Amino acid sequence: MRDLATSQRVVCPCCEANLCEHKPNPVQRATAFSLAALAFYFVAHFFPFLSLEVGARSNEISLFRSAGALNDFGNPGLAFVVAVFIIAAPAALIGGSLYVLLPLLWGHALPGAKLVCRWVYDAGPWNMIEVFMLGILVSMLKLTKIATVHLGVSFWAFALLIVCLTASFGAIERLELWRRLEHAVGGLR
Repeated sequence: MRDLATSQRVVCPCCEANLCEHKPNPVQRATAFSLAALAFYFVAHFFPFLSLEVGARSNEISLFRSAGALNDFGNPGLAFVVAVFIIAAPAALIGGSLYVLLPLLWGHALPGAKLVCRWVYDAGPWNMIEVFMLGILVSMLKLTKIATVHLGVSFWAFALLIVCLTASFGAIERLELWRRLEHAVGGLR
């Protein structure tokens, strides 16, 4: 397939589905969204996520402490799932994306960049932060009947983390990323 000019698309002749599109400044945009996702990741995990008030009692929790709290209340399996899919998986996806994208800004690739890129794209569907957010929203609807719920700065950072992580993957076409990795200077394997 020939290289596409900026904003050109490849469309299926039968169903007119968009097959490939060359977006302007794809590496820069994907890197910027990944860096923003990294910043939102830290805010989302270390600041209060939400607080509940029932009468004179109040309690708040951060995402980082949520897995430990689930374990303390006798749910080690659920604590493990939260730790893997809400804490570790997004961190690994952001880290892997930055490992691949940052050197590409200067036309270079780090050793193992193709392997990391393949892993990031393969692991992407296992990122469950959107599902977690949906579960939180449903739970909050139920909780508002018995308690006052206050959303912390972490909640909003988590929502923006979802947006930035999704935008990072959408900013560059997979074929374009592979082409750039092929032509990059460095230790590719």
